[in-house]
Amino acid sequence: MQLSEQEIVRREKLTKLREMGINPYPAALYPVDATSKSIKNDFEEGKKVVISGRLMSRRIQGKASFAELQDSEGRIQVYFNRDEICPGDDKDLYNEVYKKLLDIGDIIGVEGELFTTQVGEKTVMVKNFTLLSKSLRPLPLPKVDAEGKVYDEFNDAELRYRQRYVDLIVNPHVKDTFIKRTKITSSIREFYNQKGYLEVETPILQPIPGGAAARPFLTHHNALNIPLYLRIANELYLKRLIVGGFDGVYEFAKDFRNEGMDRTHNPEFTVMELYVAYKDYNWMMDTTEKLLEKVAIDATGSTKVTVGEHEIEFKAPYPRVPILEAIKIHTGYDVADMEEDQLREVAQKLGIEVNETMGVGKLIDEIFGEKCEHHYIQPTFIIDYPKEMSPLTKEHRENPRLTERFELMVNGKELANAYSELNDPIDQRERFEDQLKLSEKGDDEAMFIDQDFLRALEYGMPPTSGIGIGIDRLVMLMTNNSSIQEVLFFPQMRPEKKKVELSEEEKIIMDLLKPVGQMPLGELKDKSGLSGKKWDKSTKNLAKLGIFEVSKTDDGLFAIAK
Repeated sequence: MQLSEQEIVRREKLTKLREMGINPYPAALYPVDATSKSIKNDFEEGKKVVISGRLMSRRIQGKASFAELQDSEGRIQVYFNRDEICPGDDKDLYNEVYKKLLDIGDIIGVEGELFTTQVGEKTVMVKNFTLLSKSLRPLPLPKVDAEGKVYDEFNDAELRYRQRYVDLIVNPHVKDTFIKRTKITSSIREFYNQKGYLEVETPILQPIPGGAAARPFLTHHNALNIPLYLRIANELYLKRLIVGGFDGVYEFAKDFRNEGMDRTHNPEFTVMELYVAYKDYNWMMDTTEKLLEKVAIDATGSTKVTVGEHEIEFKAPYPRVPILEAIKIHTGYDVADMEEDQLREVAQKLGIEVNETMGVGKLIDEIFGEKCEHHYIQPTFIIDYPKEMSPLTKEHRENPRLTERFELMVNGKELANAYSELNDPIDQRERFEDQLKLSEKGDDEAMFIDQDFLRALEYGMPPTSGIGIGIDRLVMLMTNNSSIQEVLFFPQMRPEKKKVELSEEEKIIMDLLKPVGQMPLGELKDKSGLSGKKWDKSTKNLAKLGIFEVSKTDDGLFAIAK
């Protein structure tokens, strides 16, 4: 492992601490009885406290020093005085340990008394301190100059997401997003629990990936010697529970879809699904409005939430617009009675990329997504989807070509999807078989046939309404974040590129080759000035690293930088 100069120095300090008999990673409980926030809120001059936190700054002035400790609730100033900490002749705890062997980023415990400085700062006078964890890597802390300008902020998105632990330390405001996320999920739970609905858990590993149209992740169970899928939705299991006699069940589920990644999609995401017996999609729209109004107030203190350039009003009621009417409004095409070929032609005229695997449902979905969705900034229910788009949805009671389904659009994106659930087992089987035909045409997102779910329906499922709400997108809205990665502690990332360490001879070769991209092999060898043995060893290793290759041409052998 290649260590930086600072990392080497910190490891040397670690050794010195151990030589002094100080365990830099003690196991014993540390009796914390206060936090930075509680000290400030309930400040009492002279009060004894025991706190702990990360050393984030310090100003050493001889035998005295002011420093800042950061804990889970903020920062507090602490004052180190050599004679307070070391009242006897032995001053090593201050002179050696504090001044020389501690570093910014170390976690320490402090016993002390509260006092107020001359400039009015609430501070802890340190009577004793204990090293609780030695930090071996320097924190990427921002620097502020005399004019107040901030430099070297830890704001590179890839580094922040990959090293979220560092992000949370040096950018404390990031915690606010995740605190708010917990408030949002707690608010939803409170709303449903008050109605008597039961929070449940259903399988993540499933023999059939049902409940949505999406490409699944496939794995293998060795003991059973069967393929299993990470769930793409929990819908079909929750409906089994409605068959079993529960009137209302909900689940905060981790779902997985083996599809693209962008600012609003992560392959692992959280969805809340709710199913309530003896209800329909009209009731679900009314209930969803009330839920989101409550969530907005609990999370932000208001029904109005700022999202980018928009102020979004979550106060009920929300407009209800049929999807075919929305397409007509925003494209000028009335697609209500069109067949597959006509829809494909319309999509092409609108500049939408289509292919032969797309059926009626997929084509309408593409047209709406490309040409209509972004217009709906304020919460809007898009309702009454064509049957081909909704294989798990009850047929519309007034139009047999449609279904009783809605999607809730907010800020130009889908936030929720809900149905009057299909409970006719014969109709459901036919819909699944239609999906199977799409799969045979090459649609790798078409649904599988879940025979056990069909068997459950044959025992009888009461009229039911269900909804799925994307929790990650809801948190994005409530925290004014445009990227899903900002609301996930650990978003999926590409593999981290390993830093390639080259020998001096390899550096000579690449320094000559990189600026020109390629060079006759003999010329490169002459310019490098390396002996035959060093040349052979270096070029072989560079080729193994994948950054150097030799190409044979009519003009001879050429070295190429990759």
